[in-house]
Amino acid sequence: MTNVKIVTDSTLDIDQSIIDELDIKIVPLSILIDGNSYIDRFGIKPDEFMGKMKTSKELPKSSQPSVGTFVETYNELGKNGSKILSIHMTGGMSGTVSSAESAAQISEADVTVIDSRFISFALSFQVVEAAKMAKNGKSVEEILDRIESIRDNTDLYIMVDTLENLVKGGRIGRGKALLGSMLNIKPIASLADGVYTPVNKVRSHSQVIKFFTKQFKEDVAGKTVKSVGIAHAGCLKLAETLKDSLKEVSGFEDTQISFTTPVISTHTGPGALALMYFAE
Repeated sequence: MTNVKIVTDSTLDIDQSIIDELDIKIVPLSILIDGNSYIDRFGIKPDEFMGKMKTSKELPKSSQPSVGTFVETYNELGKNGSKILSIHMTGGMSGTVSSAESAAQISEADVTVIDSRFISFALSFQVVEAAKMAKNGKSVEEILDRIESIRDNTDLYIMVDTLENLVKGGRIGRGKALLGSMLNIKPIASLADGVYTPVNKVRSHSQVIKFFTKQFKEDVAGKTVKSVGIAHAGCLKLAETLKDSLKEVSGFEDTQISFTTPVISTHTGPGALALMYFAE
């Protein structure tokens, strides 16, 4: 039995089979829309949520797991003496890390909390490697060193297809959004140091593919590509086009594609596309 248990939250994009195989414990966030509350990842399908969000007058509200939920999880996993490594979505987008840190101080278990500074597949790169190392009997210190290296060698870029959710969330004004929509502007941002950071603006999906592919090619030059993930909010065909484009310039074939979770879709809005890769 492994002496290190891996805990994360529901904002990572990962196949359930991998979660089961590596015994990863997910503590989910929740999402409130039109007066109804759902458990992120598990309580509502991504496409169903997308339909509800498009017709909702207000932006859905996400809620981080409670401190008590984390304490219960840590105590249960640690009751046999196991140490716990709790790896979570960037603190720049949610208070989930803070809840986990508060719980770690209360829990009877030995818990180390990590801010991945990422979401989606970029979060799963760290979680999966940590779980594999834990299964192979590695120590918390060895796992932490490896996670830091993965984090430092991971990039995330995201394209927002519509500005509506940014308006509802109070990030930009209605007038600016209207002008952006008229010009068909699609903002592209990175998640630098865990914070949404605008890097470019394009006016077509073809330009999105071109920008992502160029950035990917430049960033992985001279390196070995370890993992690539593409998350989308209802634009599977665009995601597949990007996958093919990346393969053409790198030869990398094992790119994962996923319809991202409701919590992330709430931040990005429908039609968003995110590219994440880890190379060293």
